[in-house]
Amino acid sequence: MYRSFIAGSLAAALLSGTALSASAAEYFDRIASFPITLNAPKDADQKAETVAEIISVSEDGKLLVYTDSPRKAVGFIDITDPASPKAGGLLAVGGEPTSVKVVGGKAYVAVNTSESFTNPSGKLVAVNLADRKISSECTLPGQPDSVAAHAGILAIAIENERNEEINDGALPQLPAGSLVVASLNGDQVDCAALKTVNLTGLAEVVGEDPEPEFVDVSDEGKVVVTMQENNHIAIVDGKTGTVEAHFSAGSVDLKNIDTKKDGKIDLSGSMEKVAREPDAVHWIDVNRFVTANEGDWKGGSRGFTIFNKNGSVAYESGASLEHEIVSLGHYPDKRNKKGVEIEGIETGRFGNDNLIFVGSERGSVVAVYRDTGATPELLQVLPTGIGPEGLLAIPSRNLFVATSETDLHGEGGAAPHVMIYQRAERAAPAYPTIRSAKNADGLPMGWGALSGLAADKAQAGKLYAITDSFYSAAPRILTIDATKKPALITAETLVTRNGAAAEKLDLEGIAVAQDGFWLASEGNLEKGVKNLLIKVDAKGAIQQEINVPAELEKGAKNYGFEGVTVTGSGADETVWLAVQREWADDGKNAVKLLAYKPSDKSWSAVRYPLDSTDAGWIGLSEITAVGDRVIIIERDNQIAEKAKVKKLYAVSLADMKPAKIGGELPLVKKTLVRDLLADLKAAKGYVLDKVEGFTVDAAGDAYIVTDNDGVDNSSGETQFIKLGKL
Repeated sequence: MYRSFIAGSLAAALLSGTALSASAAEYFDRIASFPITLNAPKDADQKAETVAEIISVSEDGKLLVYTDSPRKAVGFIDITDPASPKAGGLLAVGGEPTSVKVVGGKAYVAVNTSESFTNPSGKLVAVNLADRKISSECTLPGQPDSVAAHAGILAIAIENERNEEINDGALPQLPAGSLVVASLNGDQVDCAALKTVNLTGLAEVVGEDPEPEFVDVSDEGKVVVTMQENNHIAIVDGKTGTVEAHFSAGSVDLKNIDTKKDGKIDLSGSMEKVAREPDAVHWIDVNRFVTANEGDWKGGSRGFTIFNKNGSVAYESGASLEHEIVSLGHYPDKRNKKGVEIEGIETGRFGNDNLIFVGSERGSVVAVYRDTGATPELLQVLPTGIGPEGLLAIPSRNLFVATSETDLHGEGGAAPHVMIYQRAERAAPAYPTIRSAKNADGLPMGWGALSGLAADKAQAGKLYAITDSFYSAAPRILTIDATKKPALITAETLVTRNGAAAEKLDLEGIAVAQDGFWLASEGNLEKGVKNLLIKVDAKGAIQQEINVPAELEKGAKNYGFEGVTVTGSGADETVWLAVQREWADDGKNAVKLLAYKPSDKSWSAVRYPLDSTDAGWIGLSEITAVGDRVIIIERDNQIAEKAKVKKLYAVSLADMKPAKIGGELPLVKKTLVRDLLADLKAAKGYVLDKVEGFTVDAAGDAYIVTDNDGVDNSSGETQFIKLGKL
């Protein structure tokens, strides 16, 4: 009763955007993050693509095995100490592994060996975990996609996937897929005993060309198989291969969703009769299973469904999880044709709780629900790497694992990571660190890409943030209640020009003015966008748009204004602007801090010395006046283990004596206030590259926030961190 009450209260609090009182309950927190690039051989191309897709675990819960299709291998991770995972290397499997399942002392790997879409082939590879060598192989009747084993039954979905470049990927594209089942003798499978189950003629949608996607086996040895493109589900007896039931996955009507890629999150759209098109599937018990409705072909079903074994719907999530993801700042507006795209599903019994894990590929989160037999209770949402694919519950060790399949490391971004979470009694989960409340219409405020912070001058814990050019159609000032945990975005103010949204601004800095705000908009001269200092009133209406002097703009590059702050008052009021990187007239390793005096409209500047770096570049992200000094964020553009410079530096105001533009500019001295790497590593993920907001509130407490790029080539994770007194 106690645990149920807490879970229900947390679910209500998450969906309402209110804070929960500190009451101990069991939550997952991330305890480690393993970059799979560590498994690459030293003599291999270190920048070559690598992924962690499907994952399984040894029976003692200490060895992870995952598929890496680009490297045509399976990888191993030692989690004897789950907080300190260790590289276990790669094993080539002679083709592209698509799935893996550990049974006893063996890992069974489904491998695609197809020479073409029209001539698909595959094999089942058995790997001894003791010596990590291949012990046997079985020929499969086509290209496999998913493998599952339980209750003495092995099942393999033979997809024979379509070529999406032919006729826009429309079906039919033969040969048809099928299902393979076999009985296990302990951890042994007899290749000769593999049975191929014909699934043609079942689905109403292109029944002659089934494309089985995912399989799972119940405690009774029943195999549930999804046929995603056919929008169909079948239940097969794993021993006999008999199709015992099959039915359409059906459709869902969606309301209050974003359907346009237009530079703003607008939940006024709707879609009717959207085919669910399920991907992953898992049994909850012998009578119910849950599907991840990716909507890959027709597109956009956005949720998950709990089905009864007879095909009736026990629960449909609709857009509810998507709304929660919007509230957490993880909504992928740039890739929102399919919304958050639910792709992964896992179940597991932890103590007395049957848990359901739901993965959002495009939102890069996993939602954790408690099964109630009716409407599941949302317990928490976990941040993952980019594009979570493999979800793995390890109840025996109170662990959960998520893989990510999006690889950006070859182009300077994040590598795929395997992230490990541990369930324990806690007052509250560590994530999220910030979320939004609901608007008057009951829908969550959409947000992301926070690029600047400022503090209310009178009220402790009241902060303001701005959104950058990712939301080009709706630039906004957000009000944050930092006294809540997680911090709560309580209001939004649209920045307007002549009564309409001031589009095509790249707001990167915000400072509180006497009667409104000063905003810094970063320019991009290659695109004809100028750096602007903008004055808005308290309602967000633009009062002034101030250009920098022409002689200064001649030396401007694309890395312009990144922060703004104010010193003095009256005739002595000075608005300071931090320029991100060197302009043409700066030379190397120094950038300008520009000073604008509204009283006489004059411009002047000082020079700020940058740290040096061996990789990428270093620049400024924020400037904030605090007492008799300004504090500046200086950072490199590196992520994860490559990140080296994420620092707060202080410059004394007494040293900030700007000179006129065009002459020799004085070089200020800086003093290290705090190295932020430890703060960023505390989340146990990879170090996020863009620390872009800093402020100190009326009580003297300091805060930082990271920019999640609007979930564009990003995991969407935002770290809002209270640093306390500096």
